[in-house]
Amino acid sequence: MPQIQSVDPLHPSSILIGRAADCLRSGRLVGYPTETFYGLAADPLSPAAIEAIFEAKGRPERMALPLIASDREAVRLCVREFPDLAGRLAAAFWPGALTLVLPASPSLPPRLLGGGRTVGIRISPHPVASALARAFGGAIVATSANRSGQPAPMTAAEVRDALGDEVALILDGGATRGGKASTVLDLTGDSPRVVRSGAVALTAIEETLGRRLG
Repeated sequence: MPQIQSVDPLHPSSILIGRAADCLRSGRLVGYPTETFYGLAADPLSPAAIEAIFEAKGRPERMALPLIASDREAVRLCVREFPDLAGRLAAAFWPGALTLVLPASPSLPPRLLGGGRTVGIRISPHPVASALARAFGGAIVATSANRSGQPAPMTAAEVRDALGDEVALILDGGATRGGKASTVLDLTGDSPRVVRSGAVALTAIEETLGRRLG
């Protein structure tokens, strides 16, 4: 079974975060709390680690994996372009539960992108999630820590029960608040497109953009 380590959700230990980052560097998977549910982290540049996530979750092959980045500079390293529109939304909603779909950097493995050419990415306000991304070096995989099609976990125990030995380490920051997952907005077309409604209200996005979403 995975090792479960208690971590202060507001002031996570740098030692524990460093241990989790080392797990990622060795190609293993880490469960961690976010502002909504528990996420499953991996090295986004490691094809073997990405494959391990697909196998652990039973995730359909064509479904891309989203990322959490430590800051906007880390976001820029993961994308081919970061348009002005993305900058406006980032200023308004990051850190926060808004995932922006942008043209992916050629450095990202095709398997991570589900065979496409775009990547969903955001900056999390949760201290553990952001600290892990920062300690790892910029960005981590940020899919929910559950079997595909099952409820997203809100506790470390639920991650353990769902994924078992597939996960090397779970950072237990207590129960997360749940609620809606992140809002996903695709900025790769001629106009912004809502992929998934979620925690960030579409009306707030429309107000920031000064236009209605299609």
